[in-house]
Amino acid sequence: MDHLVHVSVVRYPIGEHPPVGQVTRILGSDAEAAADTDIVCCKHDLSQRFNEEIEKTASELPMTFDPQSGEKRADWRDVLTFTFTEDTQRDSLSFIETAFTLERTEENDWQFAVHISDIAHYIQAESLLDKIARKRGTTVYLGEKVLSMLPEMVTKCYSLKPDQDFLTISVIMTFDKNGQLLEYTIEPTVIKVDHQLTYPEVQSILGSLDQVPKKQQPLADKLKDLFFTLSPLVKAQRLQRGGFELQLEPRSPYQDEGRVGTLIASSRTPIRSLLTELVVLANKSVANHLRALGVPGIYCTQPEPDWEELEDLLKLAQNLGLEVSLESEEEITPQDYYNLTQMLGKSPHVHVLNYLLHETLKSSKYNSHPGSHFGLAYDDCYTHCVSPGKRYVDLLIQRVLKLVFSEGRDRRTKQTKTGVNLFSSSCHGNINWNVLPPNRQEELEETFHFLVTYLNDREKTAEEAEKDLEGLQKAEKMKERTGKVFKGLITGVQSYGFFVEIEDLLVEGLVHVSSLKDDWYEYRSRHGCLVGRKNHIAYRLGDEVEVEVKSVDYYRQQIDLVTVGGGSTINNGN
Repeated sequence: MDHLVHVSVVRYPIGEHPPVGQVTRILGSDAEAAADTDIVCCKHDLSQRFNEEIEKTASELPMTFDPQSGEKRADWRDVLTFTFTEDTQRDSLSFIETAFTLERTEENDWQFAVHISDIAHYIQAESLLDKIARKRGTTVYLGEKVLSMLPEMVTKCYSLKPDQDFLTISVIMTFDKNGQLLEYTIEPTVIKVDHQLTYPEVQSILGSLDQVPKKQQPLADKLKDLFFTLSPLVKAQRLQRGGFELQLEPRSPYQDEGRVGTLIASSRTPIRSLLTELVVLANKSVANHLRALGVPGIYCTQPEPDWEELEDLLKLAQNLGLEVSLESEEEITPQDYYNLTQMLGKSPHVHVLNYLLHETLKSSKYNSHPGSHFGLAYDDCYTHCVSPGKRYVDLLIQRVLKLVFSEGRDRRTKQTKTGVNLFSSSCHGNINWNVLPPNRQEELEETFHFLVTYLNDREKTAEEAEKDLEGLQKAEKMKERTGKVFKGLITGVQSYGFFVEIEDLLVEGLVHVSSLKDDWYEYRSRHGCLVGRKNHIAYRLGDEVEVEVKSVDYYRQQIDLVTVGGGSTINNGN
């Protein structure tokens, strides 16, 4: 009997000797009988659980706040503090690592703080928990299943819950009335969360500000200032310097800009999108600070897209009647993408066009040297620091900051009377000495240089696994619709057939040229179309067609379609 199994290779083929493998798990009688998450985990060798030793080590971590550990930290416990989460009912997914405060300064500027759970305080370098976190590299989101970087006990203990004291690392940013970042401070803190809110709850409060109970009025005022004033101002500043965003729904509500590669404006959770503006700025501030101090760091970079990746999309948009072009094919800029999003927004097919535009972006990469990030329109540096319990890079960055706090030299020599404030952006441009001790500097540089390749591989694996799950789920969805007819848009044409995006479902399938029985079709690459020799019917980029779902290969995620109607008529075969 045929079964789908996971096999561990014991010996690879040598000469005439075939490979030898050992069955480690029976997934099902066939691909469709197996759980999609199990298939993905086996394919990408993702562990779904932690061993007993790791779980035991996690259970031995301090469960309660130690007042002594907060003595040398700035105390923010009396400041109104709030957190945001997707859904309070899904506890396994709600590891809350960031809390927020918003205040007015004496100069009437905005002071917005991102308080990040101090995971590095509890997970020491080279400890067992650190090694498993490094091995996993990142948290992977497979639908309802979350493959955490750290055991659940860690996330339960150090998730920022209401009415408890927590150790945090805070990025405290000051903005003027126009949303321009003036300065920032990064320091160890102690906080207490006053309110844990879901995004729908925030939306509800903001939608009925005149009906807020008196007890909730201070919170409502903060939310109003944050989402109606500060966040929109910061967003306007970003767009003014050439940034862009895509109108998309994320594959997972728990993904941030790291794996998505740019900022997205979700119609379902606009509040989340606005908050992301400020969280990204906190990441950027930390990157600027590491660079200004001259200490080792891991930076997140993203190269510009390739012209070849954009060419078909531009042809598609032009065939849909949109006047789109780039200033230069030699150098693609974020401003080009902003202009494209404005033009694509005029099309009734904007949803699928934005989806295809997102596909042209390259994956972000980690680097031990600062570099540009195309999707966020940063030309100098960017990093990740707000998710130290979900992403190993963030944990490493947190450790670097803590080293600066504890061992950083704030002056050139001991004889120098006054030093700089290493916690503040005010020190930038005033440091001409090594902030960290030479042995620490060298150790971190070597570690980061070695780790970036591995961590890039882990991120790539996570990204591929998440896409694989999405592909399997789409295949399963379409198998149930075999024989049904849908309207779609031709999004790609090759000599062997053309790809059709079923817009309502955001599912792509292939119409193979062999299924076009009414004529012999020639491929014209310059025009991006298939043309019938006799009937002069063409299938070109941007054509709307009706297709029937012919067959679905679930495991290979292949959806075969046949045309029912549509296409274009070309006079005289031209």
